[in-house]
Amino acid sequence: MAVLDPPAPVVAPEVAEASSALYGKSVAVLTGAGLSTDSGIPDYRGEGAPKGHPMSFSEFLGSHSHRQRYWLGSHLGWSKFSQAVPNRGHLAIARGEDVGVFSGVVTQNVDALHHKAGSSKVVDLHGRLDRVRCIHCNQAYARSFIADVLENANPWVSSLVLTGATRPDGDVDVEQVADMVVPSCPNCGGVVKPEVVFFGEFVPPTVFEQAAAAIGRSDALLVAGSSLVVNTGMRLVALAHKQKKPIVVINRGDTKADRLASVRIEGGASETLEQLVQLLSR
Repeated sequence: MAVLDPPAPVVAPEVAEASSALYGKSVAVLTGAGLSTDSGIPDYRGEGAPKGHPMSFSEFLGSHSHRQRYWLGSHLGWSKFSQAVPNRGHLAIARGEDVGVFSGVVTQNVDALHHKAGSSKVVDLHGRLDRVRCIHCNQAYARSFIADVLENANPWVSSLVLTGATRPDGDVDVEQVADMVVPSCPNCGGVVKPEVVFFGEFVPPTVFEQAAAAIGRSDALLVAGSSLVVNTGMRLVALAHKQKKPIVVINRGDTKADRLASVRIEGGASETLEQLVQLLSR
């Protein structure tokens, strides 16, 4: 009896159109929170997303009580956040990089899941939550080390149960705890914060320059899982558009770049990226 090949997966017309627009080109990928929802990390605007704004940089710097609230909520969120693993979308991007389809990734996410998936050319536009830095002496630390410092100073924290929704930045809303001991820099005693861009804080110019360079040396741009409400990401899309590069946008829901997109795909990032990488690798 002859063994029949499995039927080829059905490719949506817009995915086929995106493949045609990107085929044979060096493609930069810009990702947002919608890519990580399949890893259990909520986005800011989707169903079940936490309400309200994350803590601002000015609040964090201006008040010890705000730092107490942030470090408690962020520590509880980190316990769950750090266990997240790359999903099919992250792995598809890493495969695309391996076979030369994708030239690199610029991510607005702080979860480091692109790194865990094996991508090697990643610009972390908003930083990484698994790192902590002193704002006074600039000494950097692994988040796991600072987490141990925090728990040693606050043994009761380990008995708390996470009940609120974790934000994409790893924070969670908690009640103020007056006796919370905030971790300080072991080197100079200064204020430490996760190495991420807080709400109201600017992306470091050198980081934006790296992201812009990644767009500039590519022939096309693929946006996956971002509404592009944050201006920094939209500036990169506008840069690609100004350079007359094809732009493909994959997202559930409207984005600020829809009018600039060569191809707009309404749908989930994971399954669409898998199909695109397969088509572009032929």
